[in-house]
Amino acid sequence: MTLLADLLAPENVLLNVDATNKRRLFEIIALESELRYDLVPTVTIDSLLAREKLGSTGLGQGIAIPHGRIRGLERSIGYFARPKEPIAFQAPDGMPVRDVFVLLVPEAATDAHLQILSELAQRFSSKLFRESLSAANSQQTVYELFAK
Repeated sequence: MTLLADLLAPENVLLNVDATNKRRLFEIIALESELRYDLVPTVTIDSLLAREKLGSTGLGQGIAIPHGRIRGLERSIGYFARPKEPIAFQAPDGMPVRDVFVLLVPEAATDAHLQILSELAQRFSSKLFRESLSAANSQQTVYELFAK
């Protein structure tokens, strides 16, 4: 098991998300987080948008890792989201984003969230992983890719 397996539940894999921009994607994640973890949606949205204002979390090659500190959150939570159509994310390569891993961490997060971001960056730097992820079309398959 990996750090990612501990924070990404299969039900937090969202495929064919009806979002045409970052804000709408964050709204959908916030609503899911309200239902599953009782988080206040505006807090989640504001945190993710505030981080984006510091600089895009788009990595390039169709990948983004938006993340935010959430007041009241007790443990880190991950979501994988794939919009129906790629969305603009101001990635360094200018390409729209197809695969998004959203990381929500406690407000007082320590170095643990940096380790998670590092693990995500390592995964996404692998061409084989990106290709496998792109071919995955079920929640369980996506979850298993991150869990192994």
